[in-house]
Amino acid sequence: MMRSLYSGVAGLQNHQVRMDVLGNNIANVNTTGFKKGRVNFQDLLYQQMSGAAKPNEEVGGINPKEIGLGMSIASVDTIHTQGSLQTTGVMTDLAIQGNGFFILNKGDVTMFTRAGAFGLDAEGTLVNPGNGLKVQGWNAQLINGVEVLNTSGALDDLIVPVGSKDPARATEQVYLACNLDKRLIEIPEGAAAETVRQNTWRVEEKVYDSFGTEHILRVDFAKVPGQSNQWEATVTIDPQAAVGTNAALGLSPEAQEGNRFVVEFDNLGTLRRAIDGQGNPSAEEGVIAINVGFDVADSTPGAEGELLRQNFSLNLGVAGSVRNSVTQFAESSSTKVFQQDGYGMGYLDNFKIDQSGVITAVYSNGSTRTIGQVALASFTNPNGLEKAGETNFMQSNNSGMANIGPSGIAGKGKIIAGTLEMSNVDLAEQFTDMIVTQRGFQANSKTIQTSDQMLQELLSLKR
Repeated sequence: MMRSLYSGVAGLQNHQVRMDVLGNNIANVNTTGFKKGRVNFQDLLYQQMSGAAKPNEEVGGINPKEIGLGMSIASVDTIHTQGSLQTTGVMTDLAIQGNGFFILNKGDVTMFTRAGAFGLDAEGTLVNPGNGLKVQGWNAQLINGVEVLNTSGALDDLIVPVGSKDPARATEQVYLACNLDKRLIEIPEGAAAETVRQNTWRVEEKVYDSFGTEHILRVDFAKVPGQSNQWEATVTIDPQAAVGTNAALGLSPEAQEGNRFVVEFDNLGTLRRAIDGQGNPSAEEGVIAINVGFDVADSTPGAEGELLRQNFSLNLGVAGSVRNSVTQFAESSSTKVFQQDGYGMGYLDNFKIDQSGVITAVYSNGSTRTIGQVALASFTNPNGLEKAGETNFMQSNNSGMANIGPSGIAGKGKIIAGTLEMSNVDLAEQFTDMIVTQRGFQANSKTIQTSDQMLQELLSLKR
């Protein structure tokens, strides 16, 4: 009689635990990155009244007689299924589509989370603003003027230096891709200004010196008399400036003389070669470029009294190619400088995070730089992680070691910026489980009540 009482008590206690887990799930139905829990039951001990007996020549086998002593909790699992993604439009909000956890740091303590509601603190550090834990990743290192991300190195606090300066960069490469109309006529000597204007094609583009000062590059093309496939180009820098810039050019920086060169095309209208002012022809294959130099008028003269000399390469394109090259077809001339790599000083006023977690800074001068990358961690057994509160997890003896790396590698999911992962709690499922749990609790209470009535009947036998 006492066995059924204690079995009922065990049922009440463990169904209450299951109700506690359900209540926690429902309470966190709108918690970002929350992963629901699940309680599994198992039967407990058994008291054996008689053992089993094997068959013999006279009788068959006899099964054991065992009476159960109740039930217990087998496990309280964390279900790491994917939650729905909610678009927020906030660039620092991150969600993981697939496996993995964000890595947070607090002193010597490392935690893991799926809740990516991050932001910047006063020092530009990417943190969880709810508890100040710092998001971990790799900051880019500037090596030989190139931003390098070492994703095999140690983790560090990610910093976005909003408002920092991006130094000016002098123009080193200018790329032309214009078309020169083959139908334009040669300019005779002593021609009127209007004739010169109509049969000369001009290309202008901004270039920059090492101070970030803008200069105007002007290239005037005119047909070479008697040569149907040759054009003479005249290069000037800041043609309207009061002080001349002494523009000079050549196939190399050491052989600059004069400011004119000749562009020669083949009979297919594609680039063949270039000839500098000294009559030196370029090769007839590969990239064809002319080196241009000019004086920076407001620079400080050097030891020899010379002003700062600025050089850049004027790229005409690839010999024999049409794509991104200067051409000569019987179509209207076009002005196209499709790229130059200089810019003035700028300030970091925006940034973006791509699906690999790479943080790219956008400066007011139009330049972009890679400044860091968000790290992800994955585990062999994520169910073995310990919940640390605030939607964080901690590594345990049964979770396995954290496998840290960039997103999209070794089974890690991709990062979606501007979104948050919602809780994976399904209210319909939780309400159904709550009904089943309530019925189980009621049934166990009935077991206790019935056992108590039977004991009462036993006590009343002596009356």
